[in-house]
Amino acid sequence: MEKFFDRYAHKFDAIYDTESNLWNKIINRLFRKSMKIRFQKTLEECEPITGRTILDIGCGPGHYAIAFANKGASRVVGIDFAQTMINLARTKAIEAGVSQVCEFICDDFLSFEFEERFDYAIAMGFMDYIDKPEAVIRKVISITHRLALFSFPAAGGILAWQRKMRYKRKCKLYLYKPEDIERIFTTCGLYLIRIERIARDFFVKVSL
Repeated sequence: MEKFFDRYAHKFDAIYDTESNLWNKIINRLFRKSMKIRFQKTLEECEPITGRTILDIGCGPGHYAIAFANKGASRVVGIDFAQTMINLARTKAIEAGVSQVCEFICDDFLSFEFEERFDYAIAMGFMDYIDKPEAVIRKVISITHRLALFSFPAAGGILAWQRKMRYKRKCKLYLYKPEDIERIFTTCGLYLIRIERIARDFFVKVSL
């Protein structure tokens, strides 16, 4: 899976690029609407951001981390197992003038030992590829003070089928129904959660 995301890094980065060509903009509008919505919702749900510490799990090329830094976060740590993603994130943080706030780590989230706890943690577009979501959630909660946000790709419908087929030979993809998400968080001892459908995803808020 690491090799796939290393190869995919620059294409993924272009999804957020306002200078992308007309074809990419059409594709993004049709098939990647969830990514734009969850980006905005994540920033909104994390207010106030000023002075907060934030962990971005599966940070990719650093768009969330840099946005948090620009909004006044005191420290943002992004972790991703794809080195190309991390290289992009570091470069973008330097270009944005926030490299002193952002730290990017190339490692596996579940095996990495964090020496700090964070005010907020986000896992956007990360649970899609995780075969043991309970383990991720438990670890996230153990290192988070205030708020954790997750996205889960929705099962059902032609777009979910299309995505499943598109990823079939690339990497494993896990899709969810609301009852699946409720069961997973209940198993982790978390009952006060909010699940919201946004386009092709479920957006989950856990207040701690």
